[in-house]
Amino acid sequence: MRPIRIKLRVTMIVCVCHRVSDRDIAIAASSGCPNFEALQDDLRVATACGACRDCACAVFEESRVEGSAPRAHGVMLVKQRMAA
Repeated sequence: MRPIRIKLRVTMIVCVCHRVSDRDIAIAASSGCPNFEALQDDLRVATACGACRDCACAVFEESRVEGSAPRAHGVMLVKQRMAA
């Protein structure tokens, strides 16, 4: 029995208060969001407790430079079940 490889896209929640992921930030950045303040207006990221501000800024700037969504990928091995 051979394992099956499934590629998974890894997504990280950056702002827990407003449930904003790195993917959400990257999509907004690559869609032409001009600056971090506009991102905050659109997604409300880093507007509640502020603990995510540094991470959100870093993801925003990285996404603007790359011009696309984050490319973190993982591989998961799944064993096939034998038919009973």
